[in-house]
Amino acid sequence: MDGPRTAKKTSLYEVRSVRSEIEAWESQSLSPCACLSSQTRGRKIPETPCPIRTEFQKDRDRIVYSNAFRRLKHKTQVFLSPLGDHYRTRLTHTLEVSEIARTLARALKLNEDLAEAIALGHDLGHTPFGHGGEVILAEIHSGGFSHPEQSIRVVEVLENRGRGLNLTFEVRDGIRKHSKGYGAVLPEEPGEMPATVEGRVVRFADIMAYLNHDLDDAVRSGVIRREQIPKSCVEVLGASHSERIRTMMNDLVVTSGVEDGQVCLGLSHEVSEAMSLLRQFLYDNVYRSDQVHKQFIKAKKILSELYHYLLEHEQVFERELRRMEMGGFPVDTSLERKVCDFVASLTDRYALSLYEEIFFPSPLV
Repeated sequence: MDGPRTAKKTSLYEVRSVRSEIEAWESQSLSPCACLSSQTRGRKIPETPCPIRTEFQKDRDRIVYSNAFRRLKHKTQVFLSPLGDHYRTRLTHTLEVSEIARTLARALKLNEDLAEAIALGHDLGHTPFGHGGEVILAEIHSGGFSHPEQSIRVVEVLENRGRGLNLTFEVRDGIRKHSKGYGAVLPEEPGEMPATVEGRVVRFADIMAYLNHDLDDAVRSGVIRREQIPKSCVEVLGASHSERIRTMMNDLVVTSGVEDGQVCLGLSHEVSEAMSLLRQFLYDNVYRSDQVHKQFIKAKKILSELYHYLLEHEQVFERELRRMEMGGFPVDTSLERKVCDFVASLTDRYALSLYEEIFFPSPLV
């Protein structure tokens, strides 16, 4: 009886490149205004292309597998260290931004992978305790602080013990220029505008996400009542989270167009006004509410005291760097800059635990 046949298998990579096929599909199917992965401006350190993934897909994966991304699950979105399971964290916010960005990019025939990578990386540099933590570090660190610039520092310096993630120019540009602050969704200053349309889409996705989920969490927490929401916002955008998201996304897709070979992203006057009113309502009634502000004062004390203690106790600081798996700073990095990087990287619970360990008295056994 003959033995089992051993058929020779041919590796797919010997006959074709999956990445090349994806790149060819992009050039044939996406809008002329889309950023093709084959036309990326590249990385600071050149790399051999992957046979399966495009350059933007590689960036997406590197972000998702990073320590900074995992830490987002224990960082505040609005409500500090919430006990309820359904409150958003910085990680769930990031995932919601990513989903909205992908949907918009697909509808506009843009590069979904680029939009997703930017969205997933846009808040990697966010502090513990939400925007309150950002305000605190901006006050106490002599070099100032902003989370978009810190996100860039994370992907260029802090990850991989000083080696960074070596992301493409387009993803880094989108991360650096994602933030609106109190300003317009798309900036008036040319230097502040993302270089790609996908980066601009992420700016819209970010505000669509937080307007809706912060409102949702504020109602859940009792900070506001549903009937307090301005009636004009409800009439234009909808009464539920899903209705508002759908209205905003549909309006952007329908209103946006192409002019002189460029995609002009925009919203109708009615929807834009309703979103602006809802944004102001959240600032006045949620972000600046007594309930949130009281927690901000506590967070400010915690981060400020940790920051100054670690500056004065270098051995403790070095121990915590090892715990955080941080290191490999450039040789000219000051101690103050290192401490700022460390404090910004803390999760809410790590900050609370470390504060208790350092400043709370230990009972004698």
